[in-house]
Amino acid sequence: MGGTPAGGGELAGGRREDTVAAVVRQWRAVHPGLDTGPMEVIGRINRCAALLQQAEDAPLRRAGLSRPEFDLLGALRRTGHELTPGELARETFSSGAAVTKRLKQLTERGLVERRGDTRDRRVVHLRLTDTGRDLVDGILPAQLAYETAVLSGLDGPEQGELAALLGELLAQLEGRLGALRA
Repeated sequence: MGGTPAGGGELAGGRREDTVAAVVRQWRAVHPGLDTGPMEVIGRINRCAALLQQAEDAPLRRAGLSRPEFDLLGALRRTGHELTPGELARETFSSGAAVTKRLKQLTERGLVERRGDTRDRRVVHLRLTDTGRDLVDGILPAQLAYETAVLSGLDGPEQGELAALLGELLAQLEGRLGALRA
């Protein structure tokens, strides 16, 4: 976005101005003719993502897991069957190298086990151990409660509306972002 302001101010109704609003206001002063609408949306999405990543996920952290590790374990749990490392990479939007590194750690901790393919020795199938399944099942309710608390500033209908709008944006980006890169 081109910089972070020193701080936000108060808006009407006692609501605090977010950081992106201050950045946009500064850009409008410098370039009053430019449409900053896209910056307001993408800037806020990026800022929310950064803050969520900085905060980390308390239940996961207490269990000694990172979000990417939990995502791998969760993919194995929610799909209900063995996955290859490549399938896990696709399920979790991760690179193959990142999945390999995380799987090594999760295997060493006894949460995931590997099984070689009977037809192709190059292929590995992964599944949760009983310990891994119990860990995921134990953490999930606490993680969802944590995420509920993070979103508690929005009421149910607002959360639903935000989820629907983000879902529409995500579907559009997944469908055409590659074309924009070309």
